[in-house]
Amino acid sequence: MAGILAWFWNERFWLPHNVTWADLKNTDEATFPQVEDLYLACPLAFCIFMIRLVFERFIARPCALGLKIQANGPQKAQPNAILEKVFTAITKHPDEKRLEGLSKQLDWDVRTIQRWFRQRRNQEKPSTLARFCESMWRFTFYLYIFTYGVRFLKKTPWLWNTRECWYDYPYQPLTVDIHYYYILELSFYLSLLFSQFTDIRRKGFLVMFLHHLATISLITFAYVNNMARVGTLVMCLHDSADVLVEVAKMANYAKFQRLCNLLFVMFAMVFISSRLGVYPVWILNTTLFESWEIVGPYPSWWVFNLLLILLQFLHSFWSYLIVKIACRAISRGKVSKDDRSDIESSSDEDNGPPPTPVQKHHNSTTNGTNKVHGTNGYQSAGAPCPDEH
Repeated sequence: MAGILAWFWNERFWLPHNVTWADLKNTDEATFPQVEDLYLACPLAFCIFMIRLVFERFIARPCALGLKIQANGPQKAQPNAILEKVFTAITKHPDEKRLEGLSKQLDWDVRTIQRWFRQRRNQEKPSTLARFCESMWRFTFYLYIFTYGVRFLKKTPWLWNTRECWYDYPYQPLTVDIHYYYILELSFYLSLLFSQFTDIRRKGFLVMFLHHLATISLITFAYVNNMARVGTLVMCLHDSADVLVEVAKMANYAKFQRLCNLLFVMFAMVFISSRLGVYPVWILNTTLFESWEIVGPYPSWWVFNLLLILLQFLHSFWSYLIVKIACRAISRGKVSKDDRSDIESSSDEDNGPPPTPVQKHHNSTTNGTNKVHGTNGYQSAGAPCPDEH
């Protein structure tokens, strides 16, 4: 184990040439980032998760109920042993051939069986109230940490001149403000990484999981090898758009559609301009070129920049989704679907009583799909604006 740790913390990987870990030990004159500092993030992540539970229960939930957001979940499917067995043991999305076989077996029409499977899938999804509480928690944290970052950074020289991130590197003292900023951000993203498995499941689950891993790795890298200054710029830049997307989702859940549309436009402008404009011109320019000129490359420098470039690819992917949603919104007149949400919207019919066995009416269906309600027999209703962390 000692040999593995010595290999992992090899100075020639983590630090510039002629710099050792001993050079960055804390002294009476200066304090530097220490690996041991990051251990605090694990118990703090658990505390943040517990605070979230209390916040959602006693603050977000009353706010949601005050906005008339329904606490009940989606319409439950009528109990049916045969369909339940197919749903749990075979498939949650039966194809046309299986639908026809079930239709003959149960003497139900295809559209009713499609509706049962849709309701059964939605039955396991959280309610709108749960989604509102989740977004309100994230909005509150992002608003706090973004405000803190702006107030802290406006007093620093490297906000106005990014070359200051590399002067005297790596012998840049760690201040209390930077230490607090890093530990809190790292703890929050650790809590998101694990709570993602209990939160609302979306189509972008794997992409978001990769995003959380990249973010945690970046924060850890920046702290361990004392790239703390440029790391604060990256964190603050990313938090700016996250505030808007969460409040836009809250407006959508509360059915304030005009406010949601306005906030979504603001979010799209901030996201695309910051992630596709400011980030490469301001952040990547200083980490790739200014640092090369002032400090020079070394192994962890390459890894750090590779993670930043990976983040840029994720920015491009999410920007594509945002533009896609914006184009759809222009054609429909509102933000109507989250391309990264795995929550299916039911048609107006699904708000009625559960399906009952009926005789097959082949003239009411076309290949098992209702013509009026569109694809897969249901019509898309309002859905969350896209999430990004």
